[in-house]
Amino acid sequence: MVKVKTFATELKIFHTVKELNDLDQQVNEFIEKNNIGKIVSVSDTCTTDDKGATIGIIRVIAYE
Repeated sequence: MVKVKTFATELKIFHTVKELNDLDQQVNEFIEKNNIGKIVSVSDTCTTDDKGATIGIIRVIAYE
């Protein structure tokens, strides 16, 4: 059965690389902790403020 998990992080100016690395670490820890053997898909999307500036990222993984 395919399951879905969503992760999100806020992006701050000049801190993006660290925040993306932290998000990667969070996802990898989830995969390891839950002994996930098969990832079906990974999808990232950005969230924006009312002026169109990117303020966050949402990562969704589908796994079995």
